[in-house]
Amino acid sequence: MATSSGVATWVKVCDAGELVVGIGVSALVRGKQVALFRTAERTLYAVGNRDPYAGTQTMARGLVIHRDGRALLAAPAGRELFDLATGVSVDDPMTKLATYPVRVVNGYVEVCITTRS
Repeated sequence: MATSSGVATWVKVCDAGELVVGIGVSALVRGKQVALFRTAERTLYAVGNRDPYAGTQTMARGLVIHRDGRALLAAPAGRELFDLATGVSVDDPMTKLATYPVRVVNGYVEVCITTRS
């Protein structure tokens, strides 16, 4: 699948049964650090693992909380909140995490990564 900015590829990351509700998992997917989360509603999210405030690859260690019908991720270092669906910081809309499409196919979690062609 080609996009205007590169080639989008679905990459098998892990068995869907390995993801525990509310516990993040980090993965290196085609050179990108990704944090995967499953919510109590069984929704999957994939965001960049880099904390934009601390500069560390630790977002998978953050806490998933629910507020006003949204799944939010509290960064482990400073507890800034990010919307898991959009990656946007709750307190600073100019700061955001990368977000990646994620799906389950035949029991495996796949993340879509776009690379330059």
